[in-house]
Amino acid sequence: MGLDQNHGGEYAAFEVLIEEFIKALRDCGIEPHVVLDGGSDHTDKKLQTVTLRAVSFIEKAHKAAEGNSQEGILPQLVKLVFKQTLARLEVPVAQCYWEADQEIAALAKVWRCPVLSNDSDFYIFDLPAGLLPISDFQWEAVKQSGSQSYIPCKRYNTSRFCNFFSIQRQLLPAFAALAGNDYVNLQNKSRINWAQFAPERVGSKDRLKGLLCWLKAFQQPQEALKAALRLMGDLSRKTKEEVLKGLNLGMKEYQLPPSSLKRFFIHGTAPPLPAVEQKVTDLVPDWIRLPLTQARLTAGILDVLLLRRMTLSYIVDHADMPSAHLTSRPLRQVMYGLMLGDGPEVEERDRDGLELRFIPVRPAITDATQQLTLSSLDQAEPSQRLLVLLGALGVTEDTLRCLPSQLRLPVAATCYWLQRAQPPPDQEVVKALLLGLSTGDVLRHIAALQIQRHRQKLDAVVNHALNQWQSCLKVSVQLNQLLGLPLPEPYIARLYEGTLVHQLILMMRSGGKLRSGVKQYQTMQAVVHQFHTREAPAPSETQEGAAAPQRNPLDDLTATLQLFLPDEDEDLEASSSVRVEEDLHLNHLV
Repeated sequence: MGLDQNHGGEYAAFEVLIEEFIKALRDCGIEPHVVLDGGSDHTDKKLQTVTLRAVSFIEKAHKAAEGNSQEGILPQLVKLVFKQTLARLEVPVAQCYWEADQEIAALAKVWRCPVLSNDSDFYIFDLPAGLLPISDFQWEAVKQSGSQSYIPCKRYNTSRFCNFFSIQRQLLPAFAALAGNDYVNLQNKSRINWAQFAPERVGSKDRLKGLLCWLKAFQQPQEALKAALRLMGDLSRKTKEEVLKGLNLGMKEYQLPPSSLKRFFIHGTAPPLPAVEQKVTDLVPDWIRLPLTQARLTAGILDVLLLRRMTLSYIVDHADMPSAHLTSRPLRQVMYGLMLGDGPEVEERDRDGLELRFIPVRPAITDATQQLTLSSLDQAEPSQRLLVLLGALGVTEDTLRCLPSQLRLPVAATCYWLQRAQPPPDQEVVKALLLGLSTGDVLRHIAALQIQRHRQKLDAVVNHALNQWQSCLKVSVQLNQLLGLPLPEPYIARLYEGTLVHQLILMMRSGGKLRSGVKQYQTMQAVVHQFHTREAPAPSETQEGAAAPQRNPLDDLTATLQLFLPDEDEDLEASSSVRVEEDLHLNHLV
């Protein structure tokens, strides 16, 4: 995409990219349907693989923070921006309860439509209309053929693949399982050197070519699996049974169930929870199914309810810093209390330095939540649900009334962050953050100018402070969603641009000034200052040092730094890109 991943998110530019992509599809008469992954598999069959990937993400995130390299670690709020943008564009979206691959393939089979993805699993599923690999989908180069528009792309289907390699189609799941899956962990001495069966030995791809050549001799999957066991050398009977079981589980991933999403996309009816185990339906209230499927609730809710686990996102942060998610933990504890009551602890999976830690966290029951239960949470009075949210954030309704509706939750989350951030953020960080918050299209204008991209080395302390803020905002949004939106959900792409805030901090520290009206900034500053001067609550045992700040970074604010932020009733169309560039003077920061 070419967007900066390390400075807290180019969300406005990402929103524009999504809009352009959807427009390209619709210009070609394509109506996309988006299917998203849900929570972790409730059987934990992929736990070891997921854990190893998490460790790799932590190492990449540190590498990106230390060297400002692009390591594929996405900003914290990017999934929310994606969902919000698709909802605004009225693109049909479904979020699965668990992994989406089988659901996507089953739906594609029923509708006889292609799948657009870069997931290698779709090379194995028998898709009637084939797979369109994203890497070869040239949506930015729409072509014309007569009156029709089309997107140049490549289409893959299993029949041509099988014909090319002269293997039976039913052997493809066995090919995937033997090539390597999440269920079998063989020692080196037991692994098969598939390259020995390749006609030519050039490069690492010979391993897969050799496996395909070997599979030519078989007609049925089980025949091939048993023959593979014989190639693994001397294994105990128990080990052979475990390996065979793992291989069969790997093949089962490619058996398509009946589509559970067709009815949802047509009639808006949420699919039933799979009745594999009774606990699934016992622990998940019926009312949750629809907002989960509509992607209006985070899929992590299922992990908490069924696995008592929460895997926190891996963000670009220096390993010497504590996890940025410590600051927002008390908010998650309130969520856990709403979901589990005064129940068992939740295992939070978070980093400690470069290590992955499993931290037991107790649910929190507050005065506002003790009368509520998850099974009837959707029926609670709106005033009661608002009280829970504001109580968790430590603000009151009256103090937020002066703010535009879209800023109430972000400012409340900022008040919470300032009371708990550790170390306390510098004065310039708080100023820049408030100046960078917006309710209009100014961030889209800045994104269009492309003037703040890849400009500076990452400041570890500044980055950590803003990571904490984004974590607090993210959990605030999730808690707000669980409570049925007692406060309006902020539209992230029009609210915050991490690269811009980093630039504002750099400009302040180098003596730069910005000019224009600051009514909205002053209102936010007054609210935040009022709450930040209060004594912060003592950290709980699980906060691990997320203590109250020692000083007030909002003291002695001056009017020397000002940002063009349109009032709610201002005509946004009159705010041209040229005006934004002139007012911000950001073109002189490079």
